[in-house]
Amino acid sequence: MKRKVVSLSLPLERGLKMYALAASAAGVGLLALAQPAEAKIVYTPSHKDVFRTFWAFDINGDGIVDFYFTAYTGPSSAAFGLGLYNVKEKSNRIVGGFYRKGGFPFCSALPAGVRIGGTNPNLISWGELLTTYDSRWSGLWANHGKGFKHRYLGLKFYVNGKAHYGWARLTTDLDEKNFAVMTGYAYETIPNKSIIAGKTKGPDVVTVQPATLGHLAAGASAIPAWRKAGANK
Repeated sequence: MKRKVVSLSLPLERGLKMYALAASAAGVGLLALAQPAEAKIVYTPSHKDVFRTFWAFDINGDGIVDFYFTAYTGPSSAAFGLGLYNVKEKSNRIVGGFYRKGGFPFCSALPAGVRIGGTNPNLISWGELLTTYDSRWSGLWANHGKGFKHRYLGLKFYVNGKAHYGWARLTTDLDEKNFAVMTGYAYETIPNKSIIAGKTKGPDVVTVQPATLGHLAAGASAIPAWRKAGANK
């Protein structure tokens, strides 16, 4: 039995084509949204000089400041640190090292492979990475006045009352150039699950780019869905 071929009117044919294109685009959008939402670790490469600035750090790209980098100077001294200040979530914390007598605690300079999670014994709300007095650098990021390549800040932040862990990778150079550059950061999307400092590869890792005009235009596909809900509160 032969099927009868029916010619579609031009408006109807155009409508069906537009529907097919829209459905295809929606499918791509859903995949783009689902990828970071399903990932356990979201990694963002960067190249941000954080040494001579007061810089708001939003680790998960939801528009809510999680930490602040700041540098400050005095008559014969200077320091560079990380803290909460007027951060909305006051329970956020940094993995700290030892306290210097009469001063602030130091932020730990963790090597790659360290597990950042509930077992970290010393969590602080503010700490110095570097401090100098009479041009002599000290602090856990000083490395005998030379600096480090690729060490990690351990971070704990909250989303809707639930703790998440992350890290920020910095390179410091104190010999001549005097800089601290953030070269990447990552966070764990599953609450209360630890994260490995420096892990950027594997089936449980998705890499995203820092927020740009393109990301803002992309809308929901550029921001993990689990975090958007927290931003609206």
